[in-house]
Amino acid sequence: MAGPAARTRPLSALREFLHSEASGGIVLMAVAALAVVIANSPAAPFYFAALKSYVLGLSVLHWINDALMAVFFLLVGLEIKREMLDGQLSSWGRRALPGFAALGGMVAPALIYVALNRGAPESLRGWAIPTATDIAFALGVLSLLGPRVPASLKVFLTALAILDDLGAVIIIAVFYTSGLSELYLGLAALTLIALAVLNRLGVTRLAPYLLLGIALWIFTLKSGVHATLAGVALALTIPLKASPARPDDAGSPLHRLEHGLHPYVAFLIIPIFGFANAGLPFSGLGLATLAEPLPLGILLGLFVGKQIGIFGFGWLAIRAGLADLPARASWAQFYGIALLCGIGFTMSLFIGLLAFPDSEMLQNQTKMGVIAGSLISGIGGWLLLRFSAGEDMHRKQG
Repeated sequence: MAGPAARTRPLSALREFLHSEASGGIVLMAVAALAVVIANSPAAPFYFAALKSYVLGLSVLHWINDALMAVFFLLVGLEIKREMLDGQLSSWGRRALPGFAALGGMVAPALIYVALNRGAPESLRGWAIPTATDIAFALGVLSLLGPRVPASLKVFLTALAILDDLGAVIIIAVFYTSGLSELYLGLAALTLIALAVLNRLGVTRLAPYLLLGIALWIFTLKSGVHATLAGVALALTIPLKASPARPDDAGSPLHRLEHGLHPYVAFLIIPIFGFANAGLPFSGLGLATLAEPLPLGILLGLFVGKQIGIFGFGWLAIRAGLADLPARASWAQFYGIALLCGIGFTMSLFIGLLAFPDSEMLQNQTKMGVIAGSLISGIGGWLLLRFSAGEDMHRKQG
């Protein structure tokens, strides 16, 4: 039987994760707002020119979205692997509620977007934009509520967002890959096999994995598959156990790499991505633009689709006896979490870049829809969670 330390370690790691993501979300809010201000100020020409300038053969924006975001996807992959094997998603019972909710939270927004854009082939490619949830932003909003929100709901939101990220990775790999190079795909596959061999041999030093990971990123970049997926592939080969003869502990390669990356991703990489991609110039855009199929599909997908999908699928799973409502949470609070998941930001903007790489107009409409949908969802979720928490406290006092 596992001792107390073994039982408390995953919970302690989860608390650290929640704290860093929540803090990072607040930083992300600030830099996203700053980007919008700069994009509509006299400094806008310098801002956009700097992003388009070239360094070592790639534009600054390209380095941010393909190289820095590969590190973000590496962290996403580490979190997915850890939670699936050793955390909140390690059993089918734990996966049930966030799994059903994540599925609904991807299907309903996509259907709403497609319904509004079915007559516009040029924008239909963006159907996956409103399917994403931004864990950093959502936990940042939750952190503003403090103890009003039960810890079980924060765990549920984290598990849901991790499954949501897994869905986004699959969508990017399947639907946003084109112009494949057989040579570089083969080299990437050989590199991945070498990484798997290191894992099977029980190599626990991180250096060989990271060096091969750089090669994997280069081959993936040149293969036609989006380079960020190299980060996820690398993560799946990092050993979760410190050694075959020893149970998992904080000294395992996966934990060391995950904990080492967290502060850099939360406080440097994601804010840089937000600052580089959230800059929306309002010239030529107005409230009427939100009525266009693309931004309206994103807005309603995030704000309405996430509510319907997450709460609806979650409610069905609970009523069918396949899952339980998170401990000490009310239905109103569960609905508030569904609202909060309409904050799509980071992954939504990223998918938008993949969907419309050559259209600045469609990218700006994407930004408008994502920012509007995320803002309304964040405010709505915060108000509902604050109000429902107040009701629960009032009943206890009574």
